[in-house]
This record gives sequence, structure tokens and C-alpha cells, in this order.
Amino acid sequence: MKLSIARAAALLALAALPLSTLAGPGHDHSVLQMLEEEKQTDNLYKAYFPSRELARKAAISFHANLLESNYPGGYLMLQLDAEEMDRLRVFGFRFERATEFIERRNRRLTELQLRASRRGGQAQPLSIPGYSCYETVEETFAAADELLAARPTLGSWVDAGESWLKTQGAGGYDIRVLKLTNAATDAATADKPKLFINAAIHAREYTTAPLILEFARWLVNGHGSDADATWILDEHEVHLMLHANPDGRKRAETGLSWRKNVNNNHCANTNSRGVDLNRNFSFQWNSTFGQGSSGNACSLTFRGPSAGSEPEVQAVQNYARSLWPDRRGPGLNDAAPADTSGIHLDIHSFSELVLWPWGATNAPAPNGPALQTLGRKFAFFNGYTPTQSIGLYPTDGTSDGPSYGELGVAAYTFELGTSFFQSCSVYNSVIKPGNLPALVYAAKVVRTPYLTPAGPDVTALALAGEASGSGVPAGTAVALTASVSDARFNNSNGSEAVQAVAAAEASIGAPPWHPDAQPVPLQAADGSFDSVTEALSGSLDTAGLPAGRHLVYVRGRDASGAWGAVSAVFLNVNAATPVAVTDAEPNGTLASANQVPSLPAVVYGQMASMSRSERSDADVFRVTVPAGAVLQATMTPNASLDANLEILDAQGARLAISTQGVGQVDSASAANPGAAAVTLYVRISYASGTANGVNSNYQLDLVQAAGN
Repeated sequence: MKLSIARAAALLALAALPLSTLAGPGHDHSVLQMLEEEKQTDNLYKAYFPSRELARKAAISFHANLLESNYPGGYLMLQLDAEEMDRLRVFGFRFERATEFIERRNRRLTELQLRASRRGGQAQPLSIPGYSCYETVEETFAAADELLAARPTLGSWVDAGESWLKTQGAGGYDIRVLKLTNAATDAATADKPKLFINAAIHAREYTTAPLILEFARWLVNGHGSDADATWILDEHEVHLMLHANPDGRKRAETGLSWRKNVNNNHCANTNSRGVDLNRNFSFQWNSTFGQGSSGNACSLTFRGPSAGSEPEVQAVQNYARSLWPDRRGPGLNDAAPADTSGIHLDIHSFSELVLWPWGATNAPAPNGPALQTLGRKFAFFNGYTPTQSIGLYPTDGTSDGPSYGELGVAAYTFELGTSFFQSCSVYNSVIKPGNLPALVYAAKVVRTPYLTPAGPDVTALALAGEASGSGVPAGTAVALTASVSDARFNNSNGSEAVQAVAAAEASIGAPPWHPDAQPVPLQAADGSFDSVTEALSGSLDTAGLPAGRHLVYVRGRDASGAWGAVSAVFLNVNAATPVAVTDAEPNGTLASANQVPSLPAVVYGQMASMSRSERSDADVFRVTVPAGAVLQATMTPNASLDANLEILDAQGARLAISTQGVGQVDSASAANPGAAAVTLYVRISYASGTANGVNSNYQLDLVQAAGN
């Protein structure tokens, strides 16, 4: 961006002023000083890599040093000391001082100093300067509060701990988790599977917390209008720690490249103070003999004085332990059972990677094949490279320790985008639309993450007559069309085995894992299940469904036997308008019965005037009942009529009868358990209660219900 001459002169003059001048009365001395300190850091280099594979590994091992990536240009932008450069030279990296980057950074920091000097008594900006798409810590919590206020039955706050500053009585924050689930379904869905996501544990990674907040909005705002958001919150729990390092995030909101927490007991009163929280977790803390973390308090990867020493880390790992039981043995090679429930995602930036354990060793985790399958599925959505989290060198004390290392729960790190301070345009057009579907997929498969991702995905789903949302009449057969595919994996780093789709099914009102789910087999549109991707068709019977909205769940199974993730669509059923049937005389026998053209139907009938000695009058109606359905008949007489209600088969044999008294409602039902439609007869016959010369009216309601 070009600056005006006057603006450039003002910035140059500002940069030349002593800090005592910048930090005038009421100004934030510490922010100005920290911005100036960062401007003095000049050990920044373009590290040209010999191959993209080594670049990805370097981005893992030297993530704390990473400032930007330029894969087309063949380099990573890194902050390096001499020892770190030597470690990279072993792998063929060469270096060039990043003069243009330093100049660009210093112009930005000088601009931020100018803004800070104009804020008067405000210690922090009201929003992140230059990044209007990213909420501050306070704005994040306020936005979550608004979601809860609008839909209080869908979520609540859980207090998980305190930030370092708060433990010192120096301000700081409660570390809170936004728990999202439909409380109305808790009793019916005991022990819901749990997805836990934490974000912004490294403060300068701007995109992470906004992405998770956007996921919360998708879930809460979509409940009741989006079928997948609805069933996810009905059946599962989503736990979102939006800011795992809020103290550090406030430093980063000023424009500082702040990574660690703000624990001033370590490298005190500098921009390098604090502990790298993602090297402080208890599991395998300091297990790689200094390769995977640093004992130098001023290092960006300082592991802290002891395992789990930091309150922010205690909040994350204690919360994880509260969510899931321990299902993995004590040995590094002990696998969790295949049906282990739960997923833990730690959202970072940047490097465009999907990572899974182990990071402290090249050996695969004992659940490695299943972790890899789900990792490649995540990477299908966001386009990132899926890989085990070991780089050129190991890392230790990371966030997947309590979840996978201790408990056996599937754990992943997403590295979003290509910059810590990612532009809003890239965030909105690339990062958010690429990663929200991956988070939705995690929420779908959290019940069995080591099994379900191997199965096919539903890629399209529609119900005939539902496009407008106006619904279908009760009793209507609804055509379903869908597509499923077993090929949705990112194979940029190895390849995942795929199989032909072998089966698919739908269920109405209950997902397939519920005991009362009634699966409806779906057919391959081309007549044969023999391809990795299949178009599907099927018919849903709405007979007996009450008026209102119903969830239809669909899933597919591949030839290996793996059922894939469920997707859902809404089915709106309208109260059907009954067909009016004429009570046309004579209709007193099966042969002369009035035909009922369809169900539901209503007859406004009349028993003819007769003497008390005459009780032969009857009205008979012929009804076609589909296979597996139940005919329900209800007769409501006027106050003076006593009539009997019967259901007969095609030979006149009685299947059901009701003989209530004068003016009382009669009801009867009969099932067709066979495989073909049958004809049944409903007969209304005079019993008593009609005086000479008086006609007695009745209403007969006929409906079809689903059989058992």
C-alpha cells in the first residue's frame, strides 16, 4: 500500500522519537515498548528448501520460528539463531536475509505504535488493527454470550480454569468452554459422544479462534433449519475452548508476534517471556532430550519449569480428562479399542497441515492406520497435507498428550493457512469455507472416529417435493435420491484404500444407532452396487407419520463392511386433507359397498329412518390397504344414534368390532401383515337409539398407519 508523503513523514518521525516521547501522559507504555522491541529483531531469513516434503517437515519442527511460507517461491520465512540454521543446513536448506520482510514488518509496527499513541488512556485497541474479520478476546466471548441468550437450551459456559494473569490477581481471564448440545434430548440420548476443540493456544495465530466461533454459529443458528446441525446437537456434544491463551492473545491483538503465555517468571519483562503452552503438557514432557522443546526460558519453545506447570495447560488437560474415560493402556504401543468415542482438535496456524500422533517419535501411534484414515478425510475438505506430526525433529509435551496419549481419544492438530496474521480476504474466501466442513465432519463421526471415516460419505441428498419446504401430505410415498462416495480422501501424502459402495439405507426420525430406528434399504440407481461412487434411490412411506418435521438419516456402507458418516435432510409432513366419500344407498352389502378412493378419507353418513323393529340398515365402504399398513376407523355418531363399527376381510369375516353405546365414539383397526395390498370393508350397522321418522347422522374417519 502506498503512503502519502505526509503520512510517510509522520511515521518516520514517530519511529525516530524516543519512547518517553511516544508514551505520553495516559498512553500505554508497555505496548509501545514491546512494539519497539519487536522492531529490533532482525534474525529473519528466507530459508530455501530442497524439497516440499522437507519444507513440510521443517514447518512442523520449526513452527515456532515460522513467519510466512512461500511454497511457489521455494522458501519459508523463519526467525533463526545460528544453531537453528546449522540444524537446517544438514537437510540442505540455504538462507538469505529477509530484508524486504523486515522493512515491511517495521512499517506495520510503526503504524501500530502511532495508533497506540493516539488511544489516550486505553491500554488495548477495541479491535485488532487492520484485521476487522477477527474478534478480540472480549468480542469472542460476547458473541458466544449472544448465541446462548438467543438459544439457551442449546448451550452453556463451563469454567475450565484461569489464565496466568488471573492466578496472579493481575487481571486476566477465566478460561471457559462453550458447551453446545440440545439439552432437551439429554435424557433420551445418554452419554452423548463429545467433540472437544481448543483454539489460539499460540496467541499470534489469528485465524484459529474466529474459525471456532464461526463453527459455534453454524451449529447454534443452524439447529432447527439445517438438518445436519440439528441432529449433531441433538445426538452429540461439542465443547469449544475458544481462547486457550487469552492473556497472550491480548498481546498479539496489538500486532505483536506473541506465541507464549505471559508468565513473567521466565525471561521477565521481554517479548520472549512466558512458556510455550504447546510444549508444557504432562504426557511425554521433555521426553526428547531437548530436541522437541527448549529449556531456555527466552526460547519460543520454552517448555516451562515442570510438566503441566502453566494454568492454561492445566485447564486444557483437566478438561479433556473430564470428558472421556481412559481407554488406552500405559504402554506407548497400547492401542485404544476401535470403538473408542471422542475427538480432540487443537486448531493452530499456519502451514496447511493436518497432523496426528506421534510427534515425539517416528514410530506410528498404535491407532495409526485409523488416525491416518480420518486425517486424510479431514484433509479432503481443507486441501491440507495429512501427515503424522513428526517433523525433521521430534516435538514433546504437546496438546494431544492428555487426549490420545493418556486416554486413547483420536487427536489432531489443524495448521490453518499460510500466515499467522492471515489477511481477512484469505480467511473469508479460503480458510473458513475450507475448514468448516472438516469441523462438521468431525462432529458427525465423533461417535466412532476409528471406524466411521473408513466408510463412504453422503455427497448429495434430496427428497422429492421438499425443495420448496412446503412438505408432503401424510400417507404420501416420498422419493429419495442421494449420492455416496468412498473416495473422499486426500492422497497427497500416500493413498487410502477405497472400496465399492455395497449398500445404503435411510431411517426416519431416529439415527441408525438408535434401537428404534427402522432402516429402509436404498437401491443403486443403475441397478447394481459395484462402484466407488453410487447414485441412490428409494421410497419413504409417510403413512402414520404425524404432521410436522421429521429428520431423515442416510448412510452408506462399502464392501469392507464400514458404514460411513450420517447425513440428514428434513421431511415435512402435512396433515392430509381427507377425501370425502359419499354415503350412497344402497350400500348395505360387500357387493354394493361404496369405494374409498384413497386414505385418509371421511364419510358424513346417515342411518335411514326406521321403526324400532327394523335394525337391518347398514353402510359398507371398501378400502384398499397397502402391505404392512394398518387401517384405523373411527365412527362418531350424533347424540341419539347407537351404531356398531366393524372391519371385515374380503370374504366378510370380521377382523375387528366396536359396540359402544348411544352417542359414543366407536373405533377399530386391522392390519395387513402381508406382502401385497388387500381389500378390507368397513361396516356401520344400526344398533338402537333412533326414533321413528328421525334420521341419525355419523362421521366415519379412515386413516392409514404404519404397521409394526
